Amino acid sequence: MKRIYMTYDAALGTERMMQICPTARVVGTVELKDYRLLFRGKHGAAVAAVEPLKGSTVPAMLWELSQADEDALDQSVGFPTVYRKEVLTVTLSRKRIKAAAYIMRDGYSLSAPSRYYYGLLLKGYREHGFDEKALATALGASAKEDGPDEPND
Repeated sequence: MKRIYMTYDAALGTERMMQICPTARVVGTVELKDYRLLFRGKHGAAVAAVEPLKGSTVPAMLWELSQADEDALDQSVGFPTVYRKEVLTVTLSRKRIKAAAYIMRDGYSLSAPSRYYYGLLLKGYREHGFDEKALATALGASAKEDGPDEPND
């Protein structure tokens, strides 16, 4: 069974996604409307999270995954401990599509990601022509709570 997944995290980049899900197929790029991107988790090891915010958008990729790919992605992101799955509706080429997405569970503090993790996201943003300002804004909003202005090593 194939399923549509939306990624807004390190799996945005094709190379990274293929390492985790070798048979995944790109469906397209979308914007998750009325959500914002943040980083949550331990200092220097925070990961991407989205949360509702009216008027904000998060660039994302849609992927078609097999069950084996979905299982591998679940393990990679820490499902069901860190993230839960939620079906969200996005628009691709004027069509409304339901896509599963990982939504971080409550209890994780805003914090800075590692330089490596941030670099994976930045690479994905550049590969797909996403506005890097959204990523920088997420880092700034998350790091304010944490202290550092830059991702840590």
